[in-house]
Amino acid sequence: MRTPIALSIAGSDPSGGAGLQADLKTFHRMGVYGEAVVTLITVQNTRGVTRVEVMAPDLVVEQIHAVCCDIPPHAAKIGALGNLAVVEAVAAAAESFTFPLVIDPVMISKHGAPLMEEEARRALAACLIPRAFLLTPNLEEASVLAGFPVTDLASMRKAAEKLATMGAKNVLIKGGHLDAEIAVDVLFEPERGFEEFSAPRIATQHTHGTGCTYSAAITAELAKGAALRAAIGKAKEFITEAIRTAPGLGSGTGPLNHHA
Repeated sequence: MRTPIALSIAGSDPSGGAGLQADLKTFHRMGVYGEAVVTLITVQNTRGVTRVEVMAPDLVVEQIHAVCCDIPPHAAKIGALGNLAVVEAVAAAAESFTFPLVIDPVMISKHGAPLMEEEARRALAACLIPRAFLLTPNLEEASVLAGFPVTDLASMRKAAEKLATMGAKNVLIKGGHLDAEIAVDVLFEPERGFEEFSAPRIATQHTHGTGCTYSAAITAELAKGAALRAAIGKAKEFITEAIRTAPGLGSGTGPLNHHA
């Protein structure tokens, strides 16, 4: 039996709640062997981000090549990339990927710190989104990429269709920030249409790393060979329980329960 392998190409969160640390915890919890390529280093905790240092693009690419030529993943995800040079370098490396690629277009941290330059956002749309098997923006990221406000289910559907025309094979817009009692995510598959994934909204301040953890859980399921809708359904259940049972760590926006 093969050992499923998942790769995270993302930034580092020393507090362990988001970024590649959250991805690796999630991969392990989902029964997948995890690998991680560091794109940027942050200085942060549950109260905020105070510094961001982006890795040299050649260093990022060398990490990707090192793992892919020795322990090739069955699926990979991309998180925060930081600047134009890294976006372009990762996009070039992704041309040779033969496995599903989940792109979580991280632009701003949970605390509001910018994690991607404006010119890098344009390059992401032009060079990297066409490589995505699945694109997973939140409402704010979807608004930036689609070019119009995404604030409700109707605009989520419209944005998903727009992002699919930009090259993403499938688009999952996360509705966690909607002002509603139910958290609804909208999946658009051009060949199959729309599907909604919903769960009761949980009143908590401990939501640090939800986007990273959710996309990592989807990636893990894809690495195990799950179909897309099944992978998202399993990941939705996991992220909901991880939020519900958050351990309450830190004095700010705390991390999830990655043992959920």
